Amino acid sequence: MTTILGCIADDFTGATDLAGLLARSGVKVNLRIGIPDTPPTDTAAFEVIALKSRTAPVDDAVAQTRSALKWLQSAGATRFFWKYCSTFDSTPTGNIGPVAEALMHDLGTAQTIYCPAFPENGRSIFMGNLFVGETPLSESPMRDHPLTPMRDSNLMRLLAPQVTKPVGLANRLTVARGADALRARLAELATQGIAHVVIDAVANDDLYIIADACRDMPLMTGGSAVVMPLPALYLADGTLSADAPRATTPDLAPQTVLLSGSCSAMTRAQVTAYPGPKHRLDPLDLAQNGPTAALDWLKSIDLTQKPLFYATAEPDAVRAAQSQLGTAQAGEIVEHALSKIATTARDFGARRFIVAGGETSGAVTQSLGITRLTIGHEIAPGVPWCFATSAGHPIAITLKSGNFGAETFFSDAIQALK
Repeated sequence: MTTILGCIADDFTGATDLAGLLARSGVKVNLRIGIPDTPPTDTAAFEVIALKSRTAPVDDAVAQTRSALKWLQSAGATRFFWKYCSTFDSTPTGNIGPVAEALMHDLGTAQTIYCPAFPENGRSIFMGNLFVGETPLSESPMRDHPLTPMRDSNLMRLLAPQVTKPVGLANRLTVARGADALRARLAELATQGIAHVVIDAVANDDLYIIADACRDMPLMTGGSAVVMPLPALYLADGTLSADAPRATTPDLAPQTVLLSGSCSAMTRAQVTAYPGPKHRLDPLDLAQNGPTAALDWLKSIDLTQKPLFYATAEPDAVRAAQSQLGTAQAGEIVEHALSKIATTARDFGARRFIVAGGETSGAVTQSLGITRLTIGHEIAPGVPWCFATSAGHPIAITLKSGNFGAETFFSDAIQALK
């Protein structure tokens, strides 16, 4: 099938978040892990490529994204979406803006939008400022993110240092007047040379207006939620066929393993709330002894008990480990351990994997040799079960962004696949 919308995400959990919202339409969605090294085959109407580029050097992120764009163009896509976190995870030298400008150049378009709002998960934008619930981004737990501490809530100020062309705003008052008013505002800003437009959104109704107004733009950017209305819009105008292929769910063995590297406030609460057996991973111990103790525990436990392995910790403990090991090294040590646990669990019969954290998800999916996922039903907004093959075995895997899901998410995920 010819691809209608080609999407590129800057991390793996963000990609599954995006793919899950598109899959609400019931239409088959393919998620490719990394840039495919073969020409497009068995493509879906919605193709998503997951990169591991959120904290990569700018030149690397731009190069990866341009390669992903070329693959999606060869699949037939003419509309594209650049997906980043709903908390705009970046730094003044980050790659959200540079990647967007590179895609704009390659697509020959002079303007794009930025809308990381996700009201279902408490992410809203008002007068250009991003809120987490009722708290400004800069006052939320994201201010202490170990890799991308968010110390400003204003998206225009965050974006401006990253781009070479002017940044503007289409505010909530414009969005509230409907799609035609928003289109007019974008056209007005275009005449002023404004290439990068932040758009306010505080409720799902706003997302439908934004999607309607921007549906024919060559490039949109944002969090996953702004894309959610597009399948229905494409079905309504005939762009997407009503008989497009649907997804199916395989039968799988019950052996399960949970892997958490995220240190977000929500994941910390989810680890605490999980009632099953748990094993904590200490980066300092891993640096000295490797994952031997964790692997020994894994070998001793029945995987139908659904054990949880976690490096999730409070901010002070994370900073202490980073100060001794270095920020990048501490993360790599944890990712290596969780990846080794994942492959060992698979070899011991695990066929269901619950993974928390963007960097962790990237490491685990790569270690499992997963190159393509078919998207299933959602566990929580933006977090679907996915189905793939690892070492010849059919598996289910869910990749959860750190702050997503309720405190009971791990138990919810287990229950959702029964």
